[in-house]
Amino acid sequence: MSGPSGWWRGKSTPAKVETYTRWSFHFFSVIEAVSIGLPVFGNVSAARSWALFLLVCGHSVFCAVTASRALDWVRGTRRRPRRTLIALAVGTCAVDVVGALLAGTPWHPTSDGEFLVASSLLVGVTAFGAGTIALGTRDRRRMTYAVLGAAAGAGALSVPLGFPGPAALVTAVLVLLTAGFLTFTAAFSVWLLDAVYELDAARETRARLAVAEERLRFGRDLHDVMGRNLAVIALKSELAVQLARRGRPEAVDQMTEVQRIAQESQREVREVVRGYRDADLANELAGAQGVLTAAGIDCAITGSAAELPAQVQSALGWVVREATTNVLRHGDARRCALTLRVAEDRVTLTVENDGVPEGGGPDPGPDGNSGERRGTGLVGLRERLGVVDGVLRADASGGMFRLAAEVPLPVSPDRDGPGGGTVDEPADVHRADGANSAQDRGRGRGMDSGTGKGGTGGGDPGTETGTSSAAFPHQVREARP
Repeated sequence: MSGPSGWWRGKSTPAKVETYTRWSFHFFSVIEAVSIGLPVFGNVSAARSWALFLLVCGHSVFCAVTASRALDWVRGTRRRPRRTLIALAVGTCAVDVVGALLAGTPWHPTSDGEFLVASSLLVGVTAFGAGTIALGTRDRRRMTYAVLGAAAGAGALSVPLGFPGPAALVTAVLVLLTAGFLTFTAAFSVWLLDAVYELDAARETRARLAVAEERLRFGRDLHDVMGRNLAVIALKSELAVQLARRGRPEAVDQMTEVQRIAQESQREVREVVRGYRDADLANELAGAQGVLTAAGIDCAITGSAAELPAQVQSALGWVVREATTNVLRHGDARRCALTLRVAEDRVTLTVENDGVPEGGGPDPGPDGNSGERRGTGLVGLRERLGVVDGVLRADASGGMFRLAAEVPLPVSPDRDGPGGGTVDEPADVHRADGANSAQDRGRGRGMDSGTGKGGTGGGDPGTETGTSSAAFPHQVREARP
C-alpha cells in the first residue's frame, strides 16, 4: 500500500500519536511565523518588514528543530539537547531585542503600528520560545520557573526598550499567560505520548504473561499427573530388582504393576495433551469476542458452532486463536467480524478486520493463497487444517484483511448409499475407517488394561492387552482380515 494513506495506516497507534504530537509542535512554529511575522508588513517600512519577517521565521524554524530533538530525547532515541535549548533561550532574547530595535526607535516609537509590532514580537517570540524550551525538561518545577522567568524577563526588557510602565506590566502578564498555556500543552502532550507507549508495552506484556501462564498450567498438570506415578514406578522397580536378586517370584508381580502404572500414566498424559491441544470452537469464539472487546475493537460474531464434529471444532478453534492474535498484535483494527457458515458438506469460518498489517497485505503462501509476511502462524494453521482436509485463505484488499478457513464435514449416516456405504466415497475409504476403528480398540485395550496377556514380549497384537497394540498400530491393521 503506497501513498500518504498507506504511510499513515502502516504506523502503529503509538507511532501515530508520536507523529501527531511532533507535527503539532511544528504547526506551532507555523502559527508563530504567520501570527507574528505577517503583521509587520504595512506597519513598518518595507526594508525593515522583510528583515523582521525573516527574523521571526528563523526563530520559528529554530523552535521546530528544538521541539523535534526534545521529543527524541523524551522517547529515549537521543541525548538531552542541552546546547540546543541554551541556544534557543539566547536566540529568543536576541530576537526580542533586535526585533524591538527594528520595529522603531527604542524610546520614541514613530507610530502606534510600530509599537504594536514591537510588543507582539516581544510577547509572541518569548512565549513560543519558553513553550519549546519546556519540552526539554520533565520537571514541573523547572517548567514553572521557566515560565515565570520568561514573563519577568520580558517585562524587564520592555522598560529599557521604551515601553511605558503599564505596557511593560501588560507585556509581562501576556507572556505569563501565553507561555504558561504553551508549556502546559507541551507537558500534556509528552505525558499523553508516554502513556500511549506504556499502554502498548503493557499490552505486549499481558500477552507474554498469558503465554507464560498457560505454560505454567501445562507444566503443573504434567507434574501432577507424572510426579506421583513416576515415584511409584521408581519404588516398585527398585523393589522388583531386590526380589529378582533373591530369586523371589514376587518380582514378576511388581514389574506387572509397574507396567500397569506406566500404561496408566501414558493414558493420563495423552488426556492432558489432548485437553491442551484441542480447542472448543464455541469457547474460542466467546473468548475472542471478550478479548477484542476489551482491547477496544468492535467484534461481531455470526453463526453457531453447535453440533459440529469435535475434530472440526478443534481445527477451527485454532484458526480463531491465531486470527485473534493477529488482530491484536499485527494490525490496528477498529472492527472485526467472525462469521461461521455451515453448508451441506462443509463449514466456513471467516475473520475480517480493518487493521491491515504494516506494509499492506500478506505475501502469497505455499498453496498460492495469501499468507503471512513473516512468522509461522498461518503456516501452522494450514498444517492443522490439512489434517482435516481444510483450506486456509488470507488476503487484504480495500483496507480489510480477510482470513477464511474451509473444512469439509464428515459424511453423516443418513446420506449413505443403498449398500451401507457412502454414495460418492470409494471402497478403500471404508477399509481405512475399519482399520482405524481396530486401531482405536487395540489402543484402548493397551492403555486401560492391567495385567492382561500379551505384553511387550508376545501375544496376539490385536487381542488382549499389550503395549504392542498401542505402540505399533500398523500391526492392528494387519491383524484384521
